[in-house]
Amino acid sequence: MKKLGSCLLLFIAAFTFVNATHSDCGSELGTIVSVDISECKDEDPRCVLHRNTNTTFKLTFNLKENVEKVKAVVHGVVLDVPVPFNLPNSDGCVDSGLKCPLQAGQDYTYETSLPVLKKYPRVTVDVKWELQNENDKDIVCIMIPSKIQ
Repeated sequence: MKKLGSCLLLFIAAFTFVNATHSDCGSELGTIVSVDISECKDEDPRCVLHRNTNTTFKLTFNLKENVEKVKAVVHGVVLDVPVPFNLPNSDGCVDSGLKCPLQAGQDYTYETSLPVLKKYPRVTVDVKWELQNENDKDIVCIMIPSKIQ
């Protein structure tokens, strides 16, 4: 029983820790497997994005349905107001590690570089990153608490 309690406590701590750096915000056609962001440190509750640098974003997900095309949609959410962020390449099937079409039941890794421009204000922001299919339905959606410095 003691071992079960320890395992449960470890599971709860790990779940809480993972959700401190990102959370699922409505994935429909896929499941998030892992997230790696170059500017995020595990011990920080928010990713620190440094202006005038590029941040590498890597997202591994598993598909529940076949997908023909993938589009990346990013918003900065400030005070509950989503502000669109134009990516240099929003086509998830080009230069992102994905080769479309994608098949259900498989893991895929999407990788891109996000420029954090010097002109961006120093602000606390939640980054909402969605990968959508050809019908604008969310494959995966992740919310990343961040701050720009």
